[in-house]
Amino acid sequence: MEGLPLTESEIAGFGVGALLLCATVAAPKVDAFIAASQRRSLGMCKRCGDLRMIACSECRGVGSIKKGGPLVRILDDFYESLGEGSSPTQLIACTKCRSKGRTVCPECSKLR
Repeated sequence: MEGLPLTESEIAGFGVGALLLCATVAAPKVDAFIAASQRRSLGMCKRCGDLRMIACSECRGVGSIKKGGPLVRILDDFYESLGEGSSPTQLIACTKCRSKGRTVCPECSKLR
């Protein structure tokens, strides 16, 4: 191998970094799986926990969405996560949940 060879410590560092990245990406899915199994064992609705309401899938529970297409919203969310502050995007009322930020749980509404 030409150039600077990697040491064992550097290779181990890359391995640990990759493991931490995978754990970070998988954490929400693992948490949702554990919560659903706990709710199921308690006899509750596995989706909402017998609250009969879930966060709106369009506005993610906020009640308003950013004006523009999905790409604009994704880029704005990315810039906010970097700490760059929010862009001057206009917010409009969510039509799916009528600005409430929540909708009726589809699992509970099937039973009734």
